[in-house]
Amino acid sequence: MQVQIVTLFPDMVNAVGEYGVVGRAVDKAILSIGTTNPRDFTDDVHRTVDDRPYGGGPGMVMKYEPLAAAIRAARKEVPAGSPVICLTPQGKRFDQVQVEALAGMAGMILLAGRYEGIDERLIEAEVDLELSLGDFVLSGGEIAAMAVIDAVARLLPGTLGDDESARQDSFADGLLDHPHYTRPDETEGRRVPDVLLSGNHEEIARWRLKEALGRSFERRPELLPSASLRRQRAISSWLPDNNTSGTRRPSVSSGRV
Repeated sequence: MQVQIVTLFPDMVNAVGEYGVVGRAVDKAILSIGTTNPRDFTDDVHRTVDDRPYGGGPGMVMKYEPLAAAIRAARKEVPAGSPVICLTPQGKRFDQVQVEALAGMAGMILLAGRYEGIDERLIEAEVDLELSLGDFVLSGGEIAAMAVIDAVARLLPGTLGDDESARQDSFADGLLDHPHYTRPDETEGRRVPDVLLSGNHEEIARWRLKEALGRSFERRPELLPSASLRRQRAISSWLPDNNTSGTRRPSVSSGRV
C-alpha cells in the first residue's frame, strides 16, 4: 500500500513509519509512506498557505490553491483510484469497518488540515471522504493521519507476526476485546482466572467471548447491535429480550453469568 500525506509538518508524520508495527510494514515493503507539503506549491516569498476567513471570525483558513496543487501532486505518487481523505472533526466517525475498507485499497491520500479549517471549495473539489477520530478537536490532522495509518497497517497481510492477532483485536468482530493476562500466575494477591490455565481451548474461547460481551454491554452497549452474526447469536443467548429491570449486569468474570 502507498500512503501519501498532505501536511505542513512532514517530519512529524514521517515518524509513524519508523517505529513499531508500522515501521515493520515499511521495512517489509508492505507499506510505503510519503509526504507532500502545500508550502512547496506557493508562489510568494512567505510560502503562504492560509488567509483570513470571509465573513470574519477568529483564526485563519487554509487556502484552496496550494492545497489543490499539493493533492494533485500527491495523486501521482499513489495508484490510480486512491481516495483523498480529509481528517476533520466534521467527518464520519473512523471505526474498524472503515479500517478494513481502507486496508483493502492499494493506496490513499491523507489530508491533514490546520488552523480554523480548510476552504470548503477544496473539500468539494478534491476530497472523497472526510473522517474524524471522535468528538474532540486536535491542533491539526497529522495525529489523526498517523492513527489511520497505524490502524490500517495492522490489517495489511504480513505486517503482524500472526495475522490472527488482528482478527482478535477489539472491534474486529464488533465488540471490545477480552482481558489479557501473562506470567506470573499470581501477583500481589491477584490471580489469573483458572480457566486460562486449564488448557481447555473450548472453555477458554467461551470465557473470552463472555468477557468481551460483558465489557461491551457495560462500557459500550451501542456496539452490540452491529456485532458480527456469530457474536449476535451469542449476545441473543446472553442478553434476554425481557431484561427491562434497568439493573447493571454483573461482571462476567464474577462467574454469575
